[in-house]
Amino acid sequence: QVQLVESGGGLVQAGGSLRLSCAASGSIFSSYAMGWYRQAPGKQRELVATIWSGGSTNYADSVKGRFTISRDNAKRTVTLQMNSLKPEDTAVYYCNRPPGYSYYTWGQGTQVTVSS
Repeated sequence: QVQLVESGGGLVQAGGSLRLSCAASGSIFSSYAMGWYRQAPGKQRELVATIWSGGSTNYADSVKGRFTISRDNAKRTVTLQMNSLKPEDTAVYYCNRPPGYSYYTWGQGTQVTVSS
């Protein structure tokens, strides 16, 4: 059974940076695409970044140019580097498979709060 643990969130001022980490265990990590999602209170969960097994990436327009997703297959981790943070980035961030794949059990997420 795959377990996902997100970490690295916190409170940061607008314009600041955070680096989120997703640790995965219990499955073959390098064979699977992974994504970062976020969900703000009262809103639907949205996909913000995807990294494919071959290393290519996709980003939501709202974060393009500011966020970078990467992976370390040996460490079974996926990272989201977030720069130039905006208050609208405030949300709980989760990692999981991209849409179209069966989701793993969702982790607890990590809270990102950006103050203006």
